[in-house]
Amino acid sequence: MYFSRMPHIYYDFPDADGNPSVRILKDITTNVRFIKETLDNVVVYEQYDIRDDETPEIIASKIYGSSKYHWIIMMLNDIYDYREDLPKNYSVLLKYVTQKYGAGNEYSIHHWISPVDNASNAAADKTEHIVLSTYPGAVSVSNFQYEDQINETKRRIKIPSKEVIDMILKQYTAMFS
Repeated sequence: MYFSRMPHIYYDFPDADGNPSVRILKDITTNVRFIKETLDNVVVYEQYDIRDDETPEIIASKIYGSSKYHWIIMMLNDIYDYREDLPKNYSVLLKYVTQKYGAGNEYSIHHWISPVDNASNAAADKTEHIVLSTYPGAVSVSNFQYEDQINETKRRIKIPSKEVIDMILKQYTAMFS
């Protein structure tokens, strides 16, 4: 749906012998900034916690009855890369931590936080104060815990209302009419 209405352009691709070969392509550089600006001004939306292995397509299908609106969810939440911008399930996260820090280092100490931060870990503000290991009562955070905290911040997204979806689609359609 997102690319279906975009205009076509002619683009020169040389063939294997270097001879020009013109192809018709979708102009993905078409300016759709207005959609992003509209989405930035959305104040009425639902919070949604992504479950393991859910994609924007699955979420759009659950919420709106069609996966074709996934691109609106992605734009609203600045999701551009499925591997980096969506939360990883446990096994993928563990494999990622192993690759990043090396086998056997998954639970090695990444950094230390003040004991006050550890006590208020359930607070909405997840700001931690990194301290030296010699700080009185300092609490260690492992490589896995650190990466898991980052991963969990990707779980909560905004879901626009059906009315917002309809407005975006009208604007999008008008843009390419």
